[in-house]
Amino acid sequence: MKLEEKILAVAKDTISIEAKAIANLTNLLTPEFAQAVQYIYNSKGRVIITGIGKSAIIANKIVATLNSTGTPAVFMHAADAIHGDLGSILEDDVVICISKSGNTPEIKVLVPLIKNFKNRIIAITGNKDSFLGQQSDFVLNTYVEKEACPNNLAPTTSTTAQLVMGDALAICLLDLKGFSSRDFAKYHPGGALGKKLYLRVSDITSQNMKPQVSPTTNVRDVIVEISEKMLGVTAVLENDKIIGIVTDGDIRRMLRNNDEFIHLTAADIMSKNPKTIEQDSLAIDALEMLEKNKISQLIAEEDGKYAGVVHIHNLIREGIL
Repeated sequence: MKLEEKILAVAKDTISIEAKAIANLTNLLTPEFAQAVQYIYNSKGRVIITGIGKSAIIANKIVATLNSTGTPAVFMHAADAIHGDLGSILEDDVVICISKSGNTPEIKVLVPLIKNFKNRIIAITGNKDSFLGQQSDFVLNTYVEKEACPNNLAPTTSTTAQLVMGDALAICLLDLKGFSSRDFAKYHPGGALGKKLYLRVSDITSQNMKPQVSPTTNVRDVIVEISEKMLGVTAVLENDKIIGIVTDGDIRRMLRNNDEFIHLTAADIMSKNPKTIEQDSLAIDALEMLEKNKISQLIAEEDGKYAGVVHIHNLIREGIL
């Protein structure tokens, strides 16, 4: 077997082993999982998640997922906990302990101390009969048949299972809370993701010029307005109401179909019933409209009045597309 083929075979085997273990987690879910979710949901405190080694790394990720989906969570390293960090646990907090074996020395020292504080413990462990499993109020079973490591030593499949169980917890809590995309935006204001969730049409139109002409404006002045405002379009207004638009495409069609056009006006070449969007709409909604209708610009309105133009280039520049 060539080296390249061997590498691919090992990679596929790793993925297959982990995929099989993750699929089996559905068979390990019991009413205890639902009870744990409900207890966290009804709790007035935070979720403290602890572990050691690779489980501590997984704990950090679950903490991040919970925080970003509306469930306050804090990481506490199991080793540091018994050297002072236990003070971070408050009266109403729920503690999640993550350990594959459930029998590590740190866990055996830590669990009784937490129980002394009267906090409820949720175990995420691959051994429900372990010390951790026996001492916890709720046990989430993440048993795996074997690690993807050929020596069955390096935490691979087991940590993946822990991570997936944590995701299941977070998403169930998200669902119970009715956590919406607007809620999500509060915790993810940065980057393209944040912009998709909070950037509004008004944020874009306020940065653009506002091209407009009347129905009687002659073609020469229409072309000048489109060129000067640099959006490839102008709105046609009559009595402050939008009755049409003239785009670069309309200008090109006019030139193709008319040898003489100096006598033409905006009303002669405009497109009626243009696509519009409310100023308060999300920019991502504007993008969907542009893509659906295969156009480059949208007219923005506010209380039925012309408010400006959104160009697809604006959305590209903002990282929405």
